[in-house]
Amino acid sequence: MIGQVAVRRFPALTVSTPRTEVRQLVAADAEAVDEVFADRQTQRWLPLADSSGQIDGRAWCTELARQRRDSGDGDHWAVVRREDRRVVGCLWTRRTDWGARLTEVSYAIAPHARGYGLAVEAVDAVAIALLLEHGFQRVELRVAPGNVASRRVAEKAGFSYEGLLRNAGFVHGARVDLELWSFVSADLR
Repeated sequence: MIGQVAVRRFPALTVSTPRTEVRQLVAADAEAVDEVFADRQTQRWLPLADSSGQIDGRAWCTELARQRRDSGDGDHWAVVRREDRRVVGCLWTRRTDWGARLTEVSYAIAPHARGYGLAVEAVDAVAIALLLEHGFQRVELRVAPGNVASRRVAEKAGFSYEGLLRNAGFVHGARVDLELWSFVSADLR
């Protein structure tokens, strides 16, 4: 393997909270994922170009998740409400830096499941699992200014605000600043 860099595969992860389970997506989740990503509020904050259209749920659950996992960049998960076993959201990691042992987490929750703290539980549980069980040193969350709901999730999940990344992202093809939030081992105390 001289001259080649070994690609690390993102770790398999399933976590449970009192009200949610976060597990790998499967093809049967495609319809629920389509519902999550079709929502206007969700689309408002997704980093997609206007011309890219809507995320295809089946591709998100299967080949896109597999590609991200196999490349070592991250993974895609379902957020399942335990009381009725319904997929109520998606959670994904990306921009994983194996040398620095850091990754970025993002999420989207279906409209009917918002406002109940499910995103907070899922994001918190995944961040803790990545730090304690998988050796990550830092989990980041980036929020477009104005996305108050995501800012609240970051705060309630125990992430610390670090500052503004100027012109660091895009929403519907337009450049935007991004708030940088982080969760590290010291935040577990």
